[in-house]
Amino acid sequence: MDRQLLSAIAHRDHPIAAPISESNLDRLLRRAALPERARILDLGCGEGEWSLRALEVAPTAVADGVDISPHAIANAEKAATRRGLSDRMTLHTMPASDFSAAEPYDLVLCVGSTHAFGDLKQTMEAIGRFVRPGGLALVGEAFWERPPAPEIVEAIGQYPDLAGTVETAESDDWLTVYAHISELAEWDEYEWSWTGTLTRWAAAASGPDADQALEAAREHRDLWLNGYRNTLGFVSLLLQRKTA
Repeated sequence: MDRQLLSAIAHRDHPIAAPISESNLDRLLRRAALPERARILDLGCGEGEWSLRALEVAPTAVADGVDISPHAIANAEKAATRRGLSDRMTLHTMPASDFSAAEPYDLVLCVGSTHAFGDLKQTMEAIGRFVRPGGLALVGEAFWERPPAPEIVEAIGQYPDLAGTVETAESDDWLTVYAHISELAEWDEYEWSWTGTLTRWAAAASGPDADQALEAAREHRDLWLNGYRNTLGFVSLLLQRKTA
């Protein structure tokens, strides 16, 4: 089954696509305190929920959303139209690493998509090419809350702890000005939505795609419940670029 389609289905009931509640997402965006006519860039935007909410918080802002998945971009277009924001949101179906812009941005979002650039350090370097001096980045990244079992690291990948994550994000021209650490309830809501929505779709469908979707949901749930639950953390960092 197309992995991009599988992801789009799994996130239908949780378009934020990260272990963060609506209220905490809005709090992060309000803390950004964007100026009038702000320019926003969302790298790896998925269904565009982060940038769409940013446009609602900052009613004179405009945004660009970039994602490699045509399924996610199509859903973002529908959401922008439904919420009356399509005239302020421009969507681009392409790898985030290939995107370029003629003007800098006041805020660049990259939540759960640092893999598009390789890792967190490379992501911060890439974001630095887009953010004006004194501008902001809002970056969501996983970290280990406690040492994981070796097989979990092999399945999920290497991450530092929270302190190491903050240190990496700040390594070049950035200062952390706010952050939100996802709570267990936010993780549970995200994971049950991801696995449950995919399972429900598979139960109503038939054929190889349904079988693969159900297998993916079960494998993901097992890895979560028997592996990284209460071990893997997620932090959303609001960082300001130094002016000099």
